[in-house]
Amino acid sequence: MSIDEKMLPRLERYEIKYVIPSSLVEPISDYISVYCELDKHSETADNNYYLVNSLYFDSPGFVLLKNRLWGKDNRFNMRVRAYGREADFPYFMEIKQKKGNVIIKYRAVLEQEEWPAALIAPAYCIPDREHTTQWKNKALFLRLAASYALEPKVLTQYRRRAFASVVDDYARVTMDIDMRSYYQEEYNLVPDSRRMVPYDDETIYDWGGDSGNNVVLEIKCYPNQVPTWVLALIQNFQLNRRSFSKYVNSLLVSHSRASCPDINERYSPY
Repeated sequence: MSIDEKMLPRLERYEIKYVIPSSLVEPISDYISVYCELDKHSETADNNYYLVNSLYFDSPGFVLLKNRLWGKDNRFNMRVRAYGREADFPYFMEIKQKKGNVIIKYRAVLEQEEWPAALIAPAYCIPDREHTTQWKNKALFLRLAASYALEPKVLTQYRRRAFASVVDDYARVTMDIDMRSYYQEEYNLVPDSRRMVPYDDETIYDWGGDSGNNVVLEIKCYPNQVPTWVLALIQNFQLNRRSFSKYVNSLLVSHSRASCPDINERYSPY
């Protein structure tokens, strides 16, 4: 089953990723402060980093993951996201579709009384009170989940510093650190710190000669409106674009080769 994009509320954007050393976090933050301000989550968080928790879903045979590994065009992944140490409500259903060089994102709010009933209760119905945007995106998520028999696969957590442009219609810069994960088969987004495996003990940042890097920098903007300050940022700090999948890397770290050998053998970050 594919995503029918007609009349669906969505956000289309470029998502350009880099890996950088922690020593560049403050210089880049200072550089973009002329054009951006901290978003509402970072503004009140300790050291401007807030916690992001994402529960990724896939089919029993990892169809979504394999589409990504094989470089299939028009692929997508699905997750439920929560913020904070205790994964506070509301949650957010998210579909991220990659079509060529563009990322198309569908998002819907999931209230506490809907979790996890929306995904596992046969009698669940989307509340009538929801407006068209919420209803359509939530219906799409649930339809795809049923079609692929999606189930929880891995829970990821990281700390994010996020900036939003104050001079453009839409542009964001995020820096993610301290990424951790564990294999999760339950409908539970509250992290268990005893099970978390840190990325920092792995070599996921070092592919392609990127030794010493431990921060994922991401620039997001409309496809037809790449700000000139973004181009200057890339040039000034000599940033080299690369692929980085939190879902794939989470599985590599948290799932053993013995239980999932095909994932590890096929994966390439490029």
